[in-house]
Amino acid sequence: MLELLRIRNLALIEDMELEFAPGMNVLTGETGAGKSFILKALNFLTGDRLSADIVRAGADKATVEALFALSDGDLIIRRELTAHSGRSRLFINDKLSSQETVRDMRSSLIIHTSQHGQQKLLQPSFQAALLDTYMNRPDLLEQRDSLLRSLRSLTEEKEALHERSRSLADRRELLEFQQQEIAKVDPQPGEEDALLERKRLLRGQTQSKQLVEDALSCLGGYEGGIIPALGTLESTLRQLAAALPEYEEDATTVSGFRQTLHDIEGRLRRQPVHDADEEDLEEIEARLYELAQLKRKLKRSLDEIVDLQREIEENLSFLDSCGLDLKRIARQEQETREKLAALLEKLNPARRKAGEKLAADIVAELKGLGFSDQVQVRFTHTPHKLAENCIEEKAGMLWLPNPGQPPQPLDKIASGGELSRFLLAVVGLMAREESATLIFDEVDSGVGGLTLNSVAERLRSLASQRQMLLITHWPQLAAKAQRHFHVRKEVHDDATYTYCTALDAKGISNELSRMAGGGEQGEAFAGNLLTPHLQHR
Repeated sequence: MLELLRIRNLALIEDMELEFAPGMNVLTGETGAGKSFILKALNFLTGDRLSADIVRAGADKATVEALFALSDGDLIIRRELTAHSGRSRLFINDKLSSQETVRDMRSSLIIHTSQHGQQKLLQPSFQAALLDTYMNRPDLLEQRDSLLRSLRSLTEEKEALHERSRSLADRRELLEFQQQEIAKVDPQPGEEDALLERKRLLRGQTQSKQLVEDALSCLGGYEGGIIPALGTLESTLRQLAAALPEYEEDATTVSGFRQTLHDIEGRLRRQPVHDADEEDLEEIEARLYELAQLKRKLKRSLDEIVDLQREIEENLSFLDSCGLDLKRIARQEQETREKLAALLEKLNPARRKAGEKLAADIVAELKGLGFSDQVQVRFTHTPHKLAENCIEEKAGMLWLPNPGQPPQPLDKIASGGELSRFLLAVVGLMAREESATLIFDEVDSGVGGLTLNSVAERLRSLASQRQMLLITHWPQLAAKAQRHFHVRKEVHDDATYTYCTALDAKGISNELSRMAGGGEQGEAFAGNLLTPHLQHR
């Protein structure tokens, strides 16, 4: 049950707080006073979107809060709409939440019917969904949907296989040619880089031997080159040092350098160097040439050719196995169709039986809403092919408000007032097991005269089981309310405000009198309406 609703800075509403009662709560007021904005705020709170321009001029944000008393405890929902960005934030029990969460909760909180609901009632898809809900066999519907999803998935897989096989079949000769060319060479991942590195090492080996020989030649051993020359230089300097002692140190330096060169010569002579194997180099060059030819022929890098080899193998393997996959899918499709056909043998009779019961229940409701005792409602069941040998009966609603006429769809013959009452009948039936607050926005549209009394009684009866919010312009309906709110619009300091006030007994009498036309006649009409209602209360 909706206990409290507070609206701040929304359109013409500056700050409004409404405390609702169990049973029927009615909102009345002149056209344009802002009654529908109150319901719009409630819809915004439970998931609908509003644009930023609906925030009251001069305010930073609009806020809507509500307190719902549920069987498992109180629920507080608050939603804010920011003026500058148009973005909203939603809180459930003071914790930030999402619009998806509150939309999922909406059907357990409020059921909003309006003239839009009348238009939905005319749609065959809505009528079919209405019957399925009334049938109360979600297990059958879930199984049907699951089997249909499986069939769609198998169909998509089959079409994908056909498409791929057609594309590959056209390229099969090319794929086989490429496969043969690659197989002749049989390139391996990273082979080209490994060959180039081996070639570099072999060439480096030959070059190293030559460099060692050149270095030894420069050093010269004791027969020529640097080392013998340094020996001669050292001997000369030592002789010179006998006469000029300052050259003794230079002779020692030359001697040390000559010893260093002797050490270098020893290491060079011990260095294991060999000539490169010319046959190895030839084999490497031949293999690199073979790989280069393959790259030119296929116009790809070697890595791409290796990947292409795997891709070709996979594609040719697919072509070979595609037939088996198609046979598997055909077998699964047949099994799924058989399951679906067996399910429809249960669903179709259950839907027909539910249609008869729902039609009878709607007729009983309509008779209590001022329709003729001869009013009839029927559900048609039109065969619809879901798959081979799988026929589902799609439900549609026909009705006969007057004897002597053939049954026809609602949109062909129903007037606005008849649709209003029809919607009330349907909502009353479908909401019997629910606990959400019922909201009727001018559901009495097009209804008048004695029929209005029947509608008023049906609303009162429904409100005895469920909380209800009702917007109406008829005093006959407003007089049935447990709590009466008056919505009005006022202008103060060049600013317009919408107010909503819970009326006391005198206020109710005055408002009913206004709704009845005012004056003495209106007062008398209001008095007649209130007397039996007060006695009933």
